[in-house]
Amino acid sequence: MNLDELKQGFQEIYGQEADAIYFAPGRVNLIGEHTDYNGGYVFPCALNFGTYLLVSRRKDPRDTRFITYNFQPSLILNDRLFTRKMLLTSWMKYPAGVMKEFRDAGHDPWGFNTLFYGNVPYGAGLSSSASVEMVMAIMLNDQLGAGLSPQDLALACQRAENDYVGMKSGIMDQFVSAMGQKDHAILLDCKTLDFERVPLEMEGYSLVIANTNKRRELAGSKYNERRAECEEAARQINEARPLQALCDLTPDEFERYAGLVTNETKRRRARHAVTENARVKEAVAALKAGDSRRFGQLMNESHRSLKEDYEVTGVELDTLAEEAQKLPGVLGSRMTGAGFGGCTVSLVETAAIPSFTGTLGETYKQRVGLTAEFYVAAIGDGASRVE
Repeated sequence: MNLDELKQGFQEIYGQEADAIYFAPGRVNLIGEHTDYNGGYVFPCALNFGTYLLVSRRKDPRDTRFITYNFQPSLILNDRLFTRKMLLTSWMKYPAGVMKEFRDAGHDPWGFNTLFYGNVPYGAGLSSSASVEMVMAIMLNDQLGAGLSPQDLALACQRAENDYVGMKSGIMDQFVSAMGQKDHAILLDCKTLDFERVPLEMEGYSLVIANTNKRRELAGSKYNERRAECEEAARQINEARPLQALCDLTPDEFERYAGLVTNETKRRRARHAVTENARVKEAVAALKAGDSRRFGQLMNESHRSLKEDYEVTGVELDTLAEEAQKLPGVLGSRMTGAGFGGCTVSLVETAAIPSFTGTLGETYKQRVGLTAEFYVAAIGDGASRVE
């Protein structure tokens, strides 16, 4: 749907024009998976698709009405329902959690008519949830005159997801949705929030996202499980080598202390986090040096680590990534996002994209029985008021 169609829809639903329109992007992470909550580096970029939010003031200032074109049903939310989350559908918990953050900070988040529309594939690992959180946050920040910085909004959205929704995510998704810049990726230190915007200059190559079209049913519970495993590994290593998080360690240091992690599975989880963090730093250095080939090799190594040590891939993601790695014109391919379904991202020679999508799509269909969807990634800006 385009903006004119959304405006017309808002008028038909509420009998009045929207006062304002906001947008927050989804993201694709180029390398650095499951490092954010381990105190490491990530290298994501904002996409040019995400979530739109149209809004107007309600006559009744005591509640807010939620409607989306993506899911059913609608809901009128008021203060009583914050403590009755079981009455909310899953998508509604994300904006509701953001409202709670504003309420707890002393703002009055009530009295709005809202219409959400997202063109991020839901459940694909491209941060549709973070874009919903961020678009709600930037709307409330603007409408209430709260004066929060983009980083403040990202942290508020992360708290909403951690504490209200119950997904113990790191800061990456919300941060890049707030801070993205067109044609740039962000090298983010998730422990300090120090960041650098890095131009994505890969002459002759493009980023291609492939959607497995397998919903990530286990992502929430398994994500929290992986985080707990890493925290336990860090706790055991900390007894001999003080650290704040696993990614404080270099790969050499990890091998020196790995024997302190008594459970072999948790040891492999920790190994992935530490080596992935090192790969991010090397990948960005390669990109700055114009070495796209090495960047692609590191993407392949990242996927292998996510498959073998972190165990968050599965046959769908493995088929798309590993078959892509074999094709002409492909420098690298890996899963992106939490895993257990979702998407891969590949670095593909631009001229080879038609043959890449055709061949890979056919192979995937034959091997898995699902139809993959492909998107050539356009890198966009962070969340903003559109009108």
